[in-house]
Amino acid sequence: MDTLVVNAPTSVTAALRRLYLLRFAFAAVWAGLLFATADTLGPLSVTLLVLYPLFDAACAVVDLRSARADGGPVRGLYVNLALSALTGVALAVAAASGIQAVLQVWGVWAITAGITQVAVGVVRRRLGGQGAMIASGSISALAGASFVAQASKDGATLTNIAGYALLGGIFFLVSALRLKPAGDQA
Repeated sequence: MDTLVVNAPTSVTAALRRLYLLRFAFAAVWAGLLFATADTLGPLSVTLLVLYPLFDAACAVVDLRSARADGGPVRGLYVNLALSALTGVALAVAAASGIQAVLQVWGVWAITAGITQVAVGVVRRRLGGQGAMIASGSISALAGASFVAQASKDGATLTNIAGYALLGGIFFLVSALRLKPAGDQA
């Protein structure tokens, strides 16, 4: 039996908090590694680029379990799962064409995932901490447009993607710290 279902109010908040903290830690480490390799598309940077959306997809699966237990916004999470999984594959393909192609794919993902994150955050606002998620989704959509624009310029690097991921991780940290205690979700 799934403990998330048995103790839904308490465990949903706790599970979401743990997930947000994990996402912060992952983003911080990932961004540091990408910053170190941002000028070229070598084996490490390509691996990192593909890994990030696949990690996001895995997090969506974990989040889906919690959301289903709470009757939460599963539709948006399924959209996020599909977008992230497709983006992982698209980045692997785009990496063969260069940084500009990677920036285009990442940009489209940032736009669509950002819009999805805003929608999920609006539905989850009763849990608290979702203002940061809504802001993060909005910034993601704007940053995505910036990545697409950067793709058409000479000298493009992956540095801004690393900064984008780090900022997103910080928003997850803020949300984790601002989630309401389990009994205050009404």
